[in-house]
Amino acid sequence: MGGLTRVFMKRPDSGAIIGVIVIYGVFAIIDQVGWLNSFTQKNIFHFAAILGLMAIGQSIVMMAREIDISVGSVYGLSGISFIMFEPHVGVPTAVIMALGLAAVAGLLNAFFVLYLRLPAMIVTLGALFSIRGLIYVVSGGSVSSLDKEGRDHWLTQAFGGNWFGVENAVLWCLLVTLILSVVLNQTRFGNHLLAVGGDPASARSQGIRVNVVKTIAFVMCSVLAGFSAILTLADQPQTHVTLGQEQELEAIAAAVIGGIMLTGGRGTIVGALLGALIITAVRYELVALGAPSSWFITFVGVVLIASVIFNTYISRKIITTAH
Repeated sequence: MGGLTRVFMKRPDSGAIIGVIVIYGVFAIIDQVGWLNSFTQKNIFHFAAILGLMAIGQSIVMMAREIDISVGSVYGLSGISFIMFEPHVGVPTAVIMALGLAAVAGLLNAFFVLYLRLPAMIVTLGALFSIRGLIYVVSGGSVSSLDKEGRDHWLTQAFGGNWFGVENAVLWCLLVTLILSVVLNQTRFGNHLLAVGGDPASARSQGIRVNVVKTIAFVMCSVLAGFSAILTLADQPQTHVTLGQEQELEAIAAAVIGGIMLTGGRGTIVGALLGALIITAVRYELVALGAPSSWFITFVGVVLIASVIFNTYISRKIITTAH
């Protein structure tokens, strides 16, 4: 049993797994009627899936030892672009164009960080403000909702409907989690990503194209943020120019709570999703219990710091054991 415990604790996402079990257990005791009903869990899973996609993208960048603070604005840009493009080009083309804009944002971030050698935090912080400003300029400060033809389109329904009572956003999130978990653990790119994050100089000496790997990571992060926005609007067609504002902070927090190391080279896709589930579950239940909004902010701050301490401790234990 001791050996199994040690193996489990070495998992990057072990803290997130424990966190989910504890939170669900505590809330089940505190709010037996409201917490355990299907309506509550359906809503939690839905919003956790949206945040989870952003957190997964953020985790990929962080595994490569970078960070992207612009994802909230990219989320807003993609979602609002989808709404604005759809009446003119139709739903499928609007989706492609919106995700294309997200990919361009990721490419620009990668260019400034990797080829102009500017700090990722500064570059993506600048992108956060620049893209948000662009949204206001292009939209004129107001955005209409998705029209009826767009809402009724089969692709919109595939993104925003439900299948046998399960929200499609949850199914898409699980599919992305499965695919990217396989990519991270079973493919050359996954090995290269973790190698680049662990020791870029060593990875470069082994012939790994560090800048290419990091560029792909930035693009994946932005595209996943854009995709999560499209899933949101497919389910809730009404929007506002503030769409995605401050979500970058929750995405980063979810990734860290999920076991992603800020120093790169370690983490899991599932962990990021579990981190998003923890944040969403606590926010939902605190609102249901009538707690002040400051309680949620405090919780995220405390858990974020605790997660960093826990992840750093486990990482050092692994290194010590290896030596």
